[in-house]
Amino acid sequence: MNVLALDVWIAVLVSSLLLVTGLRRARPRTADPAPRLHDLSEAAFLTGGPGGVVDTALVLLLSDGRMAAGGPGIVQVRPGARAADPAERAVLQAYAQAPSGWLYQVRYAAMIDPAVQEIGDGLAHRGLLAPPGWGRTWRRWGKVQAIVCGVLLFLSVPMLLFAVSVGSASAAPAFLGLYPALIVGIIVGAVCASRAKRRITPAGQQALRTIRALYAAEAGPQVRTALFGLRGLQDPYLRSLLVPAARDTRLAAAQHRSRDAGSGASGSPRRSGSDDGCGSSAPDAVPIVWCASSDTGGSGSGSGCGSSGSSCSSGSSCSGSSSGSSCSSSSSSSSSSCSSSSGSSCSSSSSS
Repeated sequence: MNVLALDVWIAVLVSSLLLVTGLRRARPRTADPAPRLHDLSEAAFLTGGPGGVVDTALVLLLSDGRMAAGGPGIVQVRPGARAADPAERAVLQAYAQAPSGWLYQVRYAAMIDPAVQEIGDGLAHRGLLAPPGWGRTWRRWGKVQAIVCGVLLFLSVPMLLFAVSVGSASAAPAFLGLYPALIVGIIVGAVCASRAKRRITPAGQQALRTIRALYAAEAGPQVRTALFGLRGLQDPYLRSLLVPAARDTRLAAAQHRSRDAGSGASGSPRRSGSDDGCGSSAPDAVPIVWCASSDTGGSGSGSGCGSSGSSCSSGSSCSGSSSGSSCSSSSSSSSSSCSSSSGSSCSSSSSS
């Protein structure tokens, strides 16, 4: 092996070792040997982020008649309707502040309600979910390594052919010695960049599998939505209401920011979604504080985020891809950030 090939091997191995080690150390860990989820709201957050929690609450409110469709994309709350948990309370409060009754506006306002956002804080504190932006450095590192190695591999091919054509016997072995190192660099960089997008930790995936097994015999729409996102929702009436609302979440976020700008309010704290690695669905790809990507093995209706549930990029989410039930990393970035430590509350505004 010549000096050039040796230098490339050393550079790739050192970079890969630092990348793998740093990514492993950065991922949150839990001290609980048997991590578990406290309720379906936490399962919904792992599966679809804030959108998954709100979708589950909406399914229950619509199923038992406390909320009804008043027209295409419009809902109304029955007189005397009461909330049974914080997520339902967030939905009813959002409806009260949205006189028009547009479901997509109600959904977004409930998603940024502190009661819904704090579910993510609790999961992060217990090591079941990584906070927004945790893997940004390692994701970029992996991408850069894969791209650089790919470019070098591409450029080395014509150089090798040229060396062979001019009869340089020593050049061919030199270039051939580069190929294995560059291929290793591409694979390690791409794999680490993909894993850095995953927000559900191994403990979170285990907890999600456990609660899915616990509710395996239950086929209620709210259970299916909580465990698998909108992709698991089979009721055509509920899907006709919630899937379009999830797809219009980005519009609701833009309207919310526009109202904040017009009134001079700072708006709710947000994170840049583009590097948060939500890998979930586009419908939920909005700049909100918490976005659980389902590209992790736990949920993932469309994005690799996961296994069974909703996907951030396809729908998030975090994870029902086609249905758009999951939270995703938003494609737009924002400058403000919110601390996601346990118990901390993100003072996001619940205005629609």
